[in-house]
Amino acid sequence: MLVVGSARDPNSDTAVLELRPRAPYHEGFQSKMNENKPDGSQTLACVFCRKNDDCPSKYGEKKTKEKWNLTVHYYCLLLSSGIWQRGKEEEGVYGFLIEDIRKEVNRASKLKCCVCKKNGASIGCVTPRCKRSYHFPCGLQRECIFQFTGNFASFCWSHRPVQIISPNNYSDSLPCTICLEFIEPIPTYSILRSPCCKNAWFHRDCLQVQAISAGVFFFRCTICNNSDIFQKEMLRMGIHIPEKDASWELEENAYQELLQHYERCDVQRCCCKEGRDYNAPDSKWEIKRCQCCGSSGTHLACSSLPSWEQNWECLECRGILYNSGGFQKAKKQKLLNTNNVGINDCLLEESSPKLPRQTPGAQCKDPVRQGSKFRRDISAIIIELGFQIKKKKKRLYIDKADIWNSALNGFRNQKFNPSYTMEVVYVNENDNFGREHPGSKQEFLSLLMQHLENSPLFEGSLSKNLSLNSQALKENLYYEAGKMLAISLVHGGPSPGFFSKTLFNCLVYGPENTQPILDDVADFDVAQIIMRVNATTNVADLNSVMNECYNYLELIGCLRLITSLSDKYILAKDILNYHVIKRVHAPFESFKQGLKTLGVLENIQTYPEAFYGVFCHKPENLSTEILSDLFTVHTLSDAQTLEFWNSYLQAVEGGKSATTMEEILIFATGCNSIPPAGFKPTPSIECLHMDFPVGNKCNNCLALPITNTYKEFQEKMDFAIRSTLRLEKEESSHYVGHEDVLNKEMLL
Repeated sequence: MLVVGSARDPNSDTAVLELRPRAPYHEGFQSKMNENKPDGSQTLACVFCRKNDDCPSKYGEKKTKEKWNLTVHYYCLLLSSGIWQRGKEEEGVYGFLIEDIRKEVNRASKLKCCVCKKNGASIGCVTPRCKRSYHFPCGLQRECIFQFTGNFASFCWSHRPVQIISPNNYSDSLPCTICLEFIEPIPTYSILRSPCCKNAWFHRDCLQVQAISAGVFFFRCTICNNSDIFQKEMLRMGIHIPEKDASWELEENAYQELLQHYERCDVQRCCCKEGRDYNAPDSKWEIKRCQCCGSSGTHLACSSLPSWEQNWECLECRGILYNSGGFQKAKKQKLLNTNNVGINDCLLEESSPKLPRQTPGAQCKDPVRQGSKFRRDISAIIIELGFQIKKKKKRLYIDKADIWNSALNGFRNQKFNPSYTMEVVYVNENDNFGREHPGSKQEFLSLLMQHLENSPLFEGSLSKNLSLNSQALKENLYYEAGKMLAISLVHGGPSPGFFSKTLFNCLVYGPENTQPILDDVADFDVAQIIMRVNATTNVADLNSVMNECYNYLELIGCLRLITSLSDKYILAKDILNYHVIKRVHAPFESFKQGLKTLGVLENIQTYPEAFYGVFCHKPENLSTEILSDLFTVHTLSDAQTLEFWNSYLQAVEGGKSATTMEEILIFATGCNSIPPAGFKPTPSIECLHMDFPVGNKCNNCLALPITNTYKEFQEKMDFAIRSTLRLEKEESSHYVGHEDVLNKEMLL
């Protein structure tokens, strides 16, 4: 294949055009990279860029030919301007002959890189009259664009192709449709827009990773699934799309799970004492699969099926058949009261209306995953979410006396990225010396969640719902609260544990499918009205209550004509729905958007059974056994001190000490409970000759004092832990009065 390429005259800096054959770029070339590769190849520098890096995703595979003492990155070779493939694929390096490579290296040695100012710049900008040359890594650094198609052209930062986008007035940031992080919808080198979907925006890095994984056969627009237009534009903008099968196609036994039959009872209330996975053929406990999708099942007895031969459809397929006219109209069923049904019951049959529904065919492709998605462990889910966190660090300056505002300022900073590793530094505004102290990320997140639970953004005693706060809504604080919750969970923070079941169900099933209860009403006067309505015994009493509350009922739009006493239940339900759900619609939508950070809301809706305990229940009480297993001994320690430590834990648990289990954990880690994903690093113990115990919250390390008697050990532990925690409370107490005033102002 002959292509037009740019070459550099060895005696001149002027770019000239020439016709040269270029090898087609496909995976077959890269598969040969590991042949004859010596163990020390990673230490050899590429003859073009002079870098030792062996990073196939960035520079292409690194190839070493010991016979000729030659090492080269494939991309450096492929994109060099003065070389072409003259041999067969198995000759030289991918068909590039050794003598040609040496000539190109010699030619490039006379050209200076306009980035690093060193010789060896083998790649030149193809734009006429542009004299810039550079190494491939230097070009990446300066955001040059390299096109892995056609003539394998290279464009410098001044002449690179750009996306011409018609002006759009985007008021807010939009999410990258791959990683879901919010980005500014402005086309730059690192931000690209889909050519086929105007609201689809991507990080360049996200697109490149997806292209490498999917290959040319599966790389397409994530919104409309277009491949031709999408790939053409991405190739133009320098996205490398290898001609290979998708990575998931190359996995051994990748589709083995499709050969397994789905065997699980998914009806709302399974009657089988052996469990939902029990299957006994030729009995009433035999599992019958949905005749349409095959990805849902029921025991014959649980759906009152007389025999296995009788057809059965799951609720989702039944709804599809009904809407298409292929199913006889069924009797209307009463909407489940999600507050009266156990969490295990209401999650197994009804899928979330907020999640995209799959076609029966699509469900059939993954029956195992469909059947097990509700049984996932919360720690495993959060650990997987944590894979998004990059090693790049972002420092947060936190004042423990003003945890809310300092966290708010840090998270709102333009340079803050939720996927960066957070590095916490404690500062004190009253410290005239401006001293900084390294802080514990998990302690910071624990303090932040405690503040959020008691903030005016929520109302209620133990189980809380969103409140209506116009000032907070104006300042977008509900969004920030959702964002903080999401960041805390993914970065290893504690369980929130204060959501009401109603608020959680609204997030999972949607407000329209959730019925609140009287306990959700935090306003005493509104609760009294509802109780008075429910307590009426005749129509006259009901009308009397309505007349007394006429102005309120008119304001909330709940006035109705009373024809019978049963209307009181509808009236009470309307008042409940308005006060708990409709009244806080705007805060709820804003809060939900914030909770989408790092994909947390999507996982809550996918695995509600796993997240229910994290959001609606406090962690289990700490015990001697839990703390003994939590702390590990990494160094050779004093055996007697470790015995004292175990005895001390038993004394604390039995109420024979001035401290509590939670205070011990706070002293060592800064957290009063174990986060869902566990501590990082793992809490440890060491025994040292010191006067008092020391807790290192940054490393979750507890140093125990070596003493002669247990009584001395207990006294030192009690004194140090209680004194340290009291001092920390006193340091932040000066802000409490100001905080209360602020909360009152927000509530007005």
